[in-house]
Amino acid sequence: MATAKVSDSTFQSEVLNSAEPVVVDFWAEWCGPCRAIGPALEEISEELAGKVKIVKLNVDENPETATKFGISAIPMLMMFKGGEHVATQRGAAPKSKLVSWIETSV
Repeated sequence: MATAKVSDSTFQSEVLNSAEPVVVDFWAEWCGPCRAIGPALEEISEELAGKVKIVKLNVDENPETATKFGISAIPMLMMFKGGEHVATQRGAAPKSKLVSWIETSV
């Protein structure tokens, strides 16, 4: 299961109403560090399928949600469980650190 894209209009149903924990990758096309962690997030999405869902939200295309959650720098990863924001990972990080953060946040 690869990372899915979410938007301002689908954020509520895909993230906040999700039965499983969701990691939201707030990113933009022009952001080098965002593109750098993309492949690791794809791999993690496959490896942790069924435990956590990983989605991407382009902040340039979806300013409403980015503003609502105070995204001022990207990449920014946020974990949501039961509709609540429970953890944040700021900036790019190696795959091992991302996996560790996700596993301790789930």
